[in-house]
Order: sequence, then C-alpha cells, then structure tokens
Amino acid sequence: MTHDVNPQAADDDEPTFDPSTFDPELVPVEDEELAAEVLDFWAATRQYAGMAKASIVVGHTVSETVPPQAWSFGDEPELAQTLLAAVLAGDKTATSSALWDYDDEGVPLPVVGELSILLDGERHPRALIRTTSVETTTFDEVDDDFAAAEGEDDRTLESWRAGHEAYFRRTLGEGREFATDMPIVCERFELLYPKP
Repeated sequence: MTHDVNPQAADDDEPTFDPSTFDPELVPVEDEELAAEVLDFWAATRQYAGMAKASIVVGHTVSETVPPQAWSFGDEPELAQTLLAAVLAGDKTATSSALWDYDDEGVPLPVVGELSILLDGERHPRALIRTTSVETTTFDEVDDDFAAAEGEDDRTLESWRAGHEAYFRRTLGEGREFATDMPIVCERFELLYPKP
C-alpha cells in the first residue's frame, strides 16, 4: 500500500531540511550536501513559479532566494520514490495528512499558493509544486474525487480508505489512535517543474 505524509510528520530520527530557516552556518553536517542541492535546484527552477521575470526589473527578493520547504512523501524511501513517480507522471495531484501531525509538531497548515520542493527517496530535489487548495475534513468524509486525485493504488475511495487507515495506524504520534472521524488535511497541488 502507498500512503502520504507531509514533512511535518516525519520521523524524528530522520531530520527534514527546512530551507525556510536556512542559515548556511547552522545546517547540520549531515544536511550540508542536501542544503546545497536544494539551493541549486531552487535557483534553477524558481522561474517556473513565476519569479524570474520580476527579478530582472527589481532584483532578487528574499522569497526568490530562500527556497521553499523541501520534503518527501511517505515514511520510507521506497514510498517516497513511488509517490514522486506518480506526481511526475501527472497521476498524483493531491496529498492528505492527519491534522494531528500539524498540531503535534506545532507547524502551520499548508496554504494556497505555497511552494514545495519534493525530494526523492534518496533526498534529492526532483520537483517543484504549488498548493492549489487546502481543506480540513474527516477521514470518513474524504470523497471519490479526492481519492482519485491522490493517484495511488487503483485510485478508488475503497483503496484510499484501506491504505490510509493502515498508514495512519502505523504513523500517528504518541497518544493518537486512528478513528474514522479523525481530522484530515486534504491538499491539492499543481506540478510546476518538471512539466508533465
């Protein structure tokens, strides 16, 4: 089964490089190579987010030089690879996470217009996406259309529910238990780079 998790829910043993707080002198040694790769990727792809034209006239702004948050799907490298491949093929245009993950980590929900750099299973930047909608609902209120947009398994609501229930049972934080009325953040996005 394949499932999603936003970077905010990543395992504490696997640190997530967050370029929005990038300070070259504070990057842990184990993330130095990733930090450099993400910065290079952002410099090469920010034009796909519509930022290159304005900088010709007014110069680079902070939002153009500081890359968006970099993260990968899932809770293991193989899953990250599979889900990234679905994004690159144009099959996956949505992702979902437990609202509790955001609450437990104390991080804000995604917002419309927010950019993200997707990492592959080996933590290399491979895609640039933009959030197009964010909705909070309950697990049992996720509909067929959203399940299909996640682009996983056979794209049916039935398989979405089975796969995501197993995933949430496996990954929810301490003191959290799966329930059909648990709050879910449903995020849709568009692939900006590379073009499908």
